[in-house]
Amino acid sequence: MPDAITHWNDVLLEVVRQVGGPPGPIARGGAMMHASMYDAVSSIAPSTHRPYLASVPAAPTASIEAAVAHAAHDTLAAAFPSTTVPLATRLSAAIAALDPGADVAGGEAVGTATAAAMIAKRRGDGADDNAPYVPGTSAGDWRPTGTGPAAGPNWGNLKPFCSPYGQSFRPPQPGGYVSKAEMLTSPEYTAQFDEVKELGRSNSATRTSEETEIALFWANDLDGTYKPPGQLFEITKVVSDQKGLDLVENARLFALVALGMADASVVAWDAKYDTHLDLWRPETAIKLAATDGNPATTAQANWKPLLKNPANNKHFSPPFPAYVSGHATFGAVHAAIMRRYFDTDNVTFTATTEDPNLPAGVERTFNSFTEAARENARSRVYLGVHFQWDGDHGFHSGNALGEYVADNVLRPI
Repeated sequence: MPDAITHWNDVLLEVVRQVGGPPGPIARGGAMMHASMYDAVSSIAPSTHRPYLASVPAAPTASIEAAVAHAAHDTLAAAFPSTTVPLATRLSAAIAALDPGADVAGGEAVGTATAAAMIAKRRGDGADDNAPYVPGTSAGDWRPTGTGPAAGPNWGNLKPFCSPYGQSFRPPQPGGYVSKAEMLTSPEYTAQFDEVKELGRSNSATRTSEETEIALFWANDLDGTYKPPGQLFEITKVVSDQKGLDLVENARLFALVALGMADASVVAWDAKYDTHLDLWRPETAIKLAATDGNPATTAQANWKPLLKNPANNKHFSPPFPAYVSGHATFGAVHAAIMRRYFDTDNVTFTATTEDPNLPAGVERTFNSFTEAARENARSRVYLGVHFQWDGDHGFHSGNALGEYVADNVLRPI
């Protein structure tokens, strides 16, 4: 039975499916909503942990569910102003479902106050930075692959929710190479080029059926799905249900996960755009291999990644640089926070996917949070959209960020 926290998380995912777009704004909106709901709950319930932004004076009779509903509604409306999901209707339904006699007005006062604090805090945070991006034309430079212009080129400058600054968890250059030319002619690049060329191509005879399932299971790149942050929110809900968490416990768990993933988007996009790398996707690398200065790489003009849009049957790569993998960064942050929250990595859970390239109902079972995160990172090679070091360093940076968030945010009083 969903509580108010998981109910509004479902509404968030409804908005994500409708709005679409890159994962950064999705993660930002999720953090705004969940942290505001956490502050609302902490303002009313006996508090054992510190607030994120604000502890609001509350009447002892104030309805926690009403507070959560108003905090969620107001932050979702602010974070996703273009959504056509009827948020006001969702709010009215949530309030109407409360027990007769619930102190709705007291709860509303708290929820609107915590939402207002969040909205004010995030005003001018860089989310609206639309400065143009000019792709490079040299070997190794990312350039559009037919799926549109660069998405979120300034997202690495977003004000973080938790970490000291956007470059706090910046990964090293792949392979430790300072020069892009040196990197492109290295044995490591050659090996990873050959691997994704074989395993990630649309018609690979080497990729196993399970590797194909893994690739598509974690994808959720297409609009209309709950995207990578949404899949991780769903896993959070699955584990919460297994552990029998109540509303107060869910408020803190989902807030930690949401805050961590919002900063994961900053870390990943900082690495993608705000270093001198801006690494091309395997699709470009393989087609233009004759220009990379590496005699050990061989071009293939008709190469396509496994990732496909079934609506038009076109194979594609996401419209932003390869290094690092956002999926890997999100997944590692999530795993680290879940490990810390439950004080163990050894939790067995079954997850689902919304990627339309797999039949409905496909599930995968994992025996630890880390196992799931590592498979998530590896899946992008099988999908043909990343080199292995994109996943490796996204995982390492995300793991460090997740442990930082778990150890420093919403701490016990």
